[in-house]
Amino acid sequence: MSADTKIAELLTELHQLIKHTQEERSRSEHNLLNIHKTHERMQTENKTSPYYRNKLRGLYTTAKADAEAECGILRRALDKIAEIKSLLEERRIGAYAPGSHLVCLATGVPSRRILSVAAAKMAGVYSDSDPPRKTMRRGVLMTLLQQSAMTLPLWIGKPGESPPPLCGATPASGDYVAKQGDKVAARVKAVDGDEQWILAEVVSYSHAANKYEVDDIDEEGKERHTLSRRRIIPLPQWKANPETDPEALFSKDQLVLALYPQTTCFYRALIHAPPHRPQDDYSVLFEDTSYADGYSPPLNVAQRYVVACKENKKK
Repeated sequence: MSADTKIAELLTELHQLIKHTQEERSRSEHNLLNIHKTHERMQTENKTSPYYRNKLRGLYTTAKADAEAECGILRRALDKIAEIKSLLEERRIGAYAPGSHLVCLATGVPSRRILSVAAAKMAGVYSDSDPPRKTMRRGVLMTLLQQSAMTLPLWIGKPGESPPPLCGATPASGDYVAKQGDKVAARVKAVDGDEQWILAEVVSYSHAANKYEVDDIDEEGKERHTLSRRRIIPLPQWKANPETDPEALFSKDQLVLALYPQTTCFYRALIHAPPHRPQDDYSVLFEDTSYADGYSPPLNVAQRYVVACKENKKK
């Protein structure tokens, strides 16, 4: 079965689940209305008789069962959405396999140098025999990164369930290996020899060498890096909900690496304020020696692009 056919089937199933959710909600409204009316009668009569207690007990038991049923349908719908996103990502990776490279030619990125075609030839990473490479305008790339942050799924656990690894600030497990296509923060050497953290995409992982191959998001298909695991930080795969799982978020004044707005570089920053609602971003203060206190004014960065900083000392 092709990816397109599978996606179409999943979309049909998702549509049915959404309809089923609405049916469940409509069915439970009658019971909720009965609860409301029963409370009104109790207030009017100003007493709580055994009759009303038993009636409310039954009504609330039914309401709880209805809510659990609706929750189950919504979880199945979220699973379908995750499957669709996974298939779309696999199709994207296949579309840009060797022979169909996508290169993001960025300009004006702080502390980043982009190789010209001539320089790439000299470096041995491009030749006239290579297939033509598509280009992506910087504005398009920034829009895609923003969309990726906005569509990062929100972790919704069951009562008492702890957020999993890679939810918000929760780190990956010690034996975690990022998959092909996953976005990571990667520490690489720039052309001038300085080291910097960049946004990259995993190409492969060698268990024998214990090393990743990653592509620079800004220079995909043009510059590839082979890096040890300690130079890779996986990005969050779920947003943490501040209202239910605040412990899965970075705290105020905590040192992090955050993606500087409109760039593909991670820089050291302090958390100025964590998100207050699920849709909110972090407010961070980037280290910047051009300011008297050594930090920039507060800037917003999405949960998707904020990770733990392994270096504790300020540079």
